[in-house]
Amino acid sequence: MSRIGKAEIKLPDKVEVKQDSTVIKVKGPLGELQTPIFAGISLKNEGGTVKLERSSEEQNVVALHGLTRALLMNSVKGVTAGWEKNLEITGVGYRAAKRGEDLVMNLGFSHEVVYKTPKGIKIEVIEQVKIKITGIDKQLVGQVAADIRSKKPPEPYKGKGIKYNDEFIKRKAGKTGKK
Repeated sequence: MSRIGKAEIKLPDKVEVKQDSTVIKVKGPLGELQTPIFAGISLKNEGGTVKLERSSEEQNVVALHGLTRALLMNSVKGVTAGWEKNLEITGVGYRAAKRGEDLVMNLGFSHEVVYKTPKGIKIEVIEQVKIKITGIDKQLVGQVAADIRSKKPPEPYKGKGIKYNDEFIKRKAGKTGKK
């Protein structure tokens, strides 16, 4: 039995939730998002709360019940407060800058690395070594952060590269040398 799926979602002011055939549309002050609704799951909108109900106790329907509720909760939070990921660049000469809508990074390669910002995402560069990614879609914000990090992941010897703000890099000892 899905405990997450049974919990009600309290809707903040100025947030509307409507169900179409296969999607739930969530509209709020920051924008509009669509969340998929799976077969066997129905939506009950009761004033200021939303509740998801399932039609059967089959294992896959129970699993999708909790998933749908979590995705819907992420959409509600996204259209009200938004989502944010922070990245840090570590290394001598490593830096980032904005050029128009693109993010341009110097990461120790012989060329600049250019990342095109997708629609619905805002990227800010703070002090050349900090990148702030914001948007209303949690999945898209996380994917953009992972894509940028993958351009130069942190290495374990000196920690050079791009890492999440709260990420811990396990360090390794270098060569000890001949004695």
